[in-house]
Amino acid sequence: MQERSQIAGAQRVVVKVGSSSISGENHHRIESIVDALAAARGQGTQVVLVSSGAIATALPFLDLEGRPSDLATQQAAAAVGQNVLMWRYQTSLDRHDMLAGQVLLTAGDLENAAHRANARRAVDRLLGLGVLPIVNENDTVATHEIRFGDNDRLAALVAELIGADALVLLSDIECLYTRPPNEPGALPIDTVTFGDDLAGFEFGSVVVNSVGTGGAATKVSAAKLASAAGIGVLVTSADLVVEALSGAPVGTWFAPDPDATPGLTLGAATGSVRTAATAS
Repeated sequence: MQERSQIAGAQRVVVKVGSSSISGENHHRIESIVDALAAARGQGTQVVLVSSGAIATALPFLDLEGRPSDLATQQAAAAVGQNVLMWRYQTSLDRHDMLAGQVLLTAGDLENAAHRANARRAVDRLLGLGVLPIVNENDTVATHEIRFGDNDRLAALVAELIGADALVLLSDIECLYTRPPNEPGALPIDTVTFGDDLAGFEFGSVVVNSVGTGGAATKVSAAKLASAAGIGVLVTSADLVVEALSGAPVGTWFAPDPDATPGLTLGAATGSVRTAATAS
Protein backbone atom coordinates (compact mmCIF):
# COMPACT_ATOMS: atom_id res chain seq x y z
CA MET A 1 0.00 0.00 0.00
CA GLN A 2 1.31 3.41 -0.99
CA GLU A 3 -0.95 5.60 1.20
CA ARG A 4 -1.51 5.61 4.97
CA SER A 5 -5.26 5.86 4.36
CA GLN A 6 -5.12 2.27 3.11
CA ILE A 7 -4.15 0.94 6.54
CA ALA A 8 -7.85 0.76 7.45
CA GLY A 9 -8.40 -1.86 4.76
CA ALA A 10 -5.14 -3.77 5.18
CA GLN A 11 -5.24 -7.54 5.33
CA ARG A 12 -2.31 -7.84 7.76
CA VAL A 13 -0.67 -5.18 9.95
CA VAL A 14 2.17 -5.26 12.47
CA VAL A 15 1.89 -2.79 15.36
CA LYS A 16 4.88 -2.09 17.59
CA VAL A 17 4.67 -0.30 20.96
CA GLY A 18 7.64 0.87 23.01
CA SER A 19 8.48 0.32 26.68
CA SER A 20 7.83 3.85 27.88
CA SER A 21 4.32 3.83 26.36
CA ILE A 22 3.06 0.83 28.35
CA SER A 23 5.16 0.55 31.51
CA GLY A 24 5.25 2.34 34.84
CA GLU A 25 2.55 5.01 35.11
CA ASN A 26 1.63 4.42 31.48
CA HIS A 27 0.64 0.76 31.78
CA HIS A 28 -3.03 1.84 31.53
CA ARG A 29 -2.37 2.50 27.81
CA ILE A 30 -2.46 -1.25 27.25
CA GLU A 31 -6.26 -1.11 27.41
CA SER A 32 -6.62 1.57 24.71
CA ILE A 33 -4.10 -0.23 22.50
CA VAL A 34 -5.95 -3.52 22.92
CA ASP A 35 -9.27 -1.80 22.14
CA ALA A 36 -7.80 -0.44 18.90
CA LEU A 37 -6.35 -3.81 17.89
CA ALA A 38 -9.67 -5.52 18.62
CA ALA A 39 -11.51 -2.94 16.51
CA ALA A 40 -9.10 -3.48 13.61
CA ARG A 41 -9.60 -7.22 13.84
CA GLY A 42 -13.34 -6.64 13.84
CA GLN A 43 -12.90 -4.89 10.50
CA GLY A 44 -11.17 -7.93 9.05
CA THR A 45 -7.51 -6.99 9.59
CA GLN A 46 -5.09 -9.56 10.99
CA VAL A 47 -2.92 -7.84 13.59
CA VAL A 48 0.43 -8.84 15.09
CA LEU A 49 1.66 -6.85 18.09
CA VAL A 50 5.36 -6.38 18.74
CA SER A 51 5.59 -5.21 22.34
CA SER A 52 8.60 -3.98 24.24
CA GLY A 53 8.35 -3.53 27.97
CA ALA A 54 9.35 -6.78 29.66
CA ILE A 55 12.36 -5.33 31.49
CA ALA A 56 10.66 -2.01 32.18
CA THR A 57 7.57 -3.73 33.58
CA ALA A 58 9.69 -5.70 36.06
CA LEU A 59 11.51 -2.71 37.56
CA PRO A 60 9.03 -1.85 40.35
CA PHE A 61 8.51 -5.52 41.22
CA LEU A 62 12.26 -6.00 41.68
CA ASP A 63 12.79 -2.64 43.42
CA LEU A 64 15.06 -1.44 40.60
CA GLU A 65 15.18 2.31 40.00
CA GLY A 66 16.18 2.10 36.34
CA ARG A 67 17.01 -0.27 33.52
CA PRO A 68 19.85 -2.54 34.75
CA SER A 69 23.15 -2.32 32.91
CA ASP A 70 24.44 -5.85 33.53
CA LEU A 71 23.25 -8.69 31.35
CA ALA A 72 22.31 -11.11 34.14
CA THR A 73 19.95 -8.61 35.80
CA GLN A 74 18.46 -7.67 32.43
CA GLN A 75 17.73 -11.33 31.77
CA ALA A 76 16.21 -11.85 35.22
CA ALA A 77 14.08 -8.72 34.86
CA ALA A 78 12.90 -9.85 31.43
CA ALA A 79 11.80 -13.21 32.86
CA VAL A 80 9.71 -11.49 35.54
CA GLY A 81 8.43 -8.64 33.39
CA GLN A 82 7.37 -10.74 30.42
CA ASN A 83 5.09 -12.74 32.68
CA VAL A 84 3.42 -9.60 34.08
CA LEU A 85 3.26 -7.95 30.66
CA MET A 86 1.45 -10.90 29.08
CA TRP A 87 -0.93 -11.08 32.06
CA ARG A 88 -1.81 -7.41 31.54
CA TYR A 89 -2.42 -7.94 27.83
CA GLN A 90 -4.52 -11.05 28.37
CA THR A 91 -6.57 -9.41 31.12
CA SER A 92 -7.38 -6.57 28.73
CA LEU A 93 -8.05 -8.92 25.81
CA ASP A 94 -10.56 -10.83 27.94
CA ARG A 95 -12.94 -7.90 27.47
CA HIS A 96 -13.01 -8.70 23.75
CA ASP A 97 -13.04 -12.50 24.10
CA MET A 98 -9.61 -12.63 22.50
CA LEU A 99 -6.57 -14.74 23.30
CA ALA A 100 -2.93 -13.68 23.24
CA GLY A 101 -0.15 -15.91 21.99
CA GLN A 102 3.39 -15.19 23.16
CA VAL A 103 6.14 -15.33 20.52
CA LEU A 104 9.68 -14.71 21.80
CA LEU A 105 12.45 -14.41 19.20
CA THR A 106 16.19 -13.92 19.14
CA ALA A 107 18.22 -12.53 16.28
CA GLY A 108 19.51 -16.04 15.65
CA ASP A 109 15.97 -17.25 15.00
CA LEU A 110 15.61 -14.96 12.01
CA GLU A 111 19.11 -15.67 10.74
CA ASN A 112 18.41 -19.41 10.61
CA ALA A 113 16.21 -20.47 7.66
CA ALA A 114 14.54 -23.33 9.53
CA HIS A 115 13.81 -21.23 12.61
CA ARG A 116 12.56 -18.39 10.41
CA ALA A 117 10.15 -20.73 8.64
CA ASN A 118 8.93 -22.11 11.97
CA ALA A 119 8.36 -18.60 13.32
CA ARG A 120 6.30 -17.63 10.29
CA ARG A 121 4.31 -20.86 10.44
CA ALA A 122 3.53 -20.32 14.13
CA VAL A 123 2.40 -16.72 13.62
CA ASP A 124 0.29 -17.68 10.60
CA ARG A 125 -1.40 -20.42 12.60
CA LEU A 126 -2.06 -18.15 15.57
CA LEU A 127 -3.70 -15.64 13.25
CA GLY A 128 -5.72 -18.41 11.63
CA LEU A 129 -6.98 -19.44 15.05
CA GLY A 130 -8.05 -15.87 15.84
CA VAL A 131 -5.27 -15.36 18.39
CA LEU A 132 -3.35 -12.09 18.77
CA PRO A 133 0.38 -12.90 18.45
CA ILE A 134 2.43 -10.73 20.82
CA VAL A 135 6.09 -10.72 19.80
CA ASN A 136 9.05 -9.60 21.87
CA GLU A 137 12.77 -10.21 21.85
CA ASN A 138 13.69 -13.15 24.07
CA ASP A 139 15.75 -11.04 26.46
CA THR A 140 16.12 -13.90 28.95
CA VAL A 141 18.43 -15.81 26.61
CA ALA A 142 19.72 -13.05 24.32
CA THR A 143 23.22 -11.68 24.79
CA HIS A 144 24.73 -8.30 23.97
CA GLU A 145 26.37 -9.82 20.90
CA ILE A 146 23.25 -11.54 19.57
CA ARG A 147 20.38 -9.04 19.68
CA PHE A 148 18.10 -7.15 17.36
CA GLY A 149 19.34 -3.97 19.01
CA ASP A 150 15.84 -2.54 19.41
CA ASN A 151 12.29 -3.69 18.86
CA ASP A 152 11.69 -1.23 16.03
CA ARG A 153 14.08 -3.31 13.96
CA LEU A 154 12.48 -6.52 15.22
CA ALA A 155 9.07 -5.19 14.16
CA ALA A 156 10.34 -4.39 10.67
CA LEU A 157 11.77 -7.89 10.30
CA VAL A 158 8.57 -9.49 11.60
CA ALA A 159 6.48 -7.39 9.20
CA GLU A 160 8.51 -8.71 6.29
CA LEU A 161 8.59 -12.24 7.67
CA ILE A 162 4.79 -12.54 7.73
CA GLY A 163 4.09 -10.50 4.60
CA ALA A 164 2.41 -7.56 6.36
CA ASP A 165 0.81 -4.78 4.33
CA ALA A 166 1.82 -2.09 6.81
CA LEU A 167 3.89 -1.48 9.94
CA VAL A 168 2.79 0.97 12.65
CA LEU A 169 5.50 2.12 15.09
CA LEU A 170 3.97 3.65 18.21
CA SER A 171 6.01 5.89 20.50
CA ASP A 172 5.67 8.99 22.69
CA ILE A 173 5.59 11.59 19.91
CA GLU A 174 2.91 12.30 17.30
CA CYS A 175 5.33 12.27 14.36
CA LEU A 176 8.98 12.60 13.42
CA TYR A 177 10.62 16.02 13.13
CA THR A 178 13.50 17.38 11.12
CA ARG A 179 15.40 17.73 14.41
CA PRO A 180 14.55 16.99 18.06
CA PRO A 181 11.11 18.60 18.58
CA ASN A 182 12.25 20.64 21.59
CA GLU A 183 14.82 22.48 19.47
CA PRO A 184 14.09 25.71 17.57
CA GLY A 185 13.28 25.22 13.92
CA ALA A 186 12.06 21.63 14.29
CA LEU A 187 9.45 20.89 11.65
CA PRO A 188 7.07 17.90 11.51
CA ILE A 189 7.63 15.39 8.72
CA ASP A 190 4.39 14.24 7.12
CA THR A 191 5.60 11.89 4.39
CA VAL A 192 8.88 10.30 3.36
CA THR A 193 8.82 9.11 -0.23
CA PHE A 194 10.89 6.01 -0.86
CA GLY A 195 14.44 7.03 -1.70
CA ASP A 196 14.22 10.48 -0.07
CA ASP A 197 17.55 11.74 1.28
CA LEU A 198 17.22 12.19 5.06
CA ALA A 199 20.89 13.01 5.66
CA GLY A 200 20.12 16.62 6.61
CA PHE A 201 17.78 15.67 9.44
CA GLU A 202 18.73 15.07 13.09
CA PHE A 203 16.83 12.17 14.60
CA GLY A 204 18.26 12.07 18.10
CA SER A 205 19.89 9.54 20.39
CA VAL A 206 19.42 5.77 20.53
CA VAL A 207 18.92 5.64 24.31
CA VAL A 208 15.90 7.80 25.09
CA ASN A 209 14.88 7.01 28.68
CA SER A 210 15.66 4.91 31.73
CA VAL A 211 13.39 2.00 30.81
CA GLY A 212 14.06 1.21 27.17
CA THR A 213 16.10 1.74 24.05
CA GLY A 214 14.96 3.26 20.81
CA GLY A 215 14.15 6.77 19.71
CA ALA A 216 13.62 8.55 16.43
CA ALA A 217 16.83 7.26 14.86
CA THR A 218 15.89 3.61 15.35
CA LYS A 219 12.41 4.23 13.97
CA VAL A 220 13.82 5.83 10.85
CA SER A 221 16.21 2.91 10.40
CA ALA A 222 13.41 0.36 10.87
CA ALA A 223 11.08 2.29 8.57
CA LYS A 224 13.69 2.36 5.82
CA LEU A 225 14.24 -1.39 6.24
CA ALA A 226 10.53 -2.18 5.97
CA SER A 227 9.81 0.29 3.17
CA ALA A 228 12.65 -1.24 1.12
CA ALA A 229 10.75 -4.53 1.43
CA GLY A 230 7.58 -2.94 0.05
CA ILE A 231 5.89 -2.31 3.41
CA GLY A 232 4.47 1.12 4.22
CA VAL A 233 5.38 2.39 7.70
CA LEU A 234 3.57 4.86 9.95
CA VAL A 235 5.36 6.40 12.94
CA THR A 236 3.09 8.07 15.47
CA SER A 237 2.07 8.30 19.14
CA ALA A 238 0.60 5.43 21.12
CA ASP A 239 -2.21 7.83 22.04
CA LEU A 240 -3.18 7.95 18.35
CA VAL A 241 -3.37 4.20 17.78
CA VAL A 242 -7.07 4.37 16.85
CA GLU A 243 -6.42 7.07 14.27
CA ALA A 244 -3.37 5.22 12.96
CA LEU A 245 -5.26 2.00 12.34
CA SER A 246 -8.17 3.94 10.83
CA GLY A 247 -5.94 5.44 8.14
CA ALA A 248 -6.25 8.98 9.49
CA PRO A 249 -3.70 11.61 8.39
CA VAL A 250 -1.52 11.38 11.50
CA GLY A 251 2.15 10.70 12.12
CA THR A 252 4.95 10.32 9.61
CA TRP A 253 4.32 7.98 6.67
CA PHE A 254 7.18 6.14 4.96
CA ALA A 255 5.99 5.14 1.52
CA PRO A 256 7.22 1.71 0.40
CA ASP A 257 9.38 0.86 -2.58
CA PRO A 258 6.80 0.24 -5.32
CA ASP A 259 9.18 -2.14 -7.08
CA ALA A 260 10.06 -4.29 -4.05
CA THR A 261 9.82 -8.06 -4.28
CA PRO A 262 8.34 -9.43 -1.01
CA GLY A 263 10.76 -11.56 1.03
CA LEU A 264 13.81 -10.67 -1.03
CA THR A 265 15.54 -8.45 1.55
CA LEU A 266 14.96 -10.41 4.77
CA GLY A 267 18.09 -12.56 4.57
CA ALA A 268 20.37 -9.57 4.03
CA ALA A 269 18.68 -7.60 6.79
CA THR A 270 18.94 -10.35 9.39
CA GLY A 271 22.51 -11.04 8.41
CA SER A 272 23.49 -7.60 9.65
CA VAL A 273 21.62 -7.85 12.97
CA ARG A 274 24.71 -8.65 14.99
CA THR A 275 26.64 -5.73 13.56
CA ALA A 276 23.80 -3.28 14.15
CA ALA A 277 23.19 -4.48 17.70
CA THR A 278 26.83 -4.31 18.64
CA ALA A 279 27.15 -0.81 17.21
CA SER A 280 24.24 0.40 19.29
